[in-house]
Amino acid sequence: MLQFINDLEPHVVGIHAIGEVTKEDMEKVLLPRIDELVALQGEINYLLVLETDVQNWTAGAWWDDIKMGLKNFTKWSKIAVVSDQKGVQWFTDAFRFFVPGKSKGYSLAQLDEAIQWITAKEEQPVESK
Repeated sequence: MLQFINDLEPHVVGIHAIGEVTKEDMEKVLLPRIDELVALQGEINYLLVLETDVQNWTAGAWWDDIKMGLKNFTKWSKIAVVSDQKGVQWFTDAFRFFVPGKSKGYSLAQLDEAIQWITAKEEQPVESK
């Protein structure tokens, strides 16, 4: 099941995954919110708190996740994945080499740190004249 994390800054989509994650969860919860965020600000800051094993994602959910990633390939600004699954943390850290944005993996004990990182707005460099 996917649930929104509601107490985040409006420029961040926060999702909490528990139990089985299905195609319907993706279509009713995550995909509309990602589309809305892209329409509003043109970029995606995404926090996923993964308190279920990745094997609990159905094939349909994985397929929708892949499609979402490709559809919005140039829109990813920051991705933070919070999980105690070491493979998930490692993959998230390595993912930064494959997408234009930044990605970081965190343990569940580091949730507050992940929220601080994902909600912090990047400073824009000042152009000199």
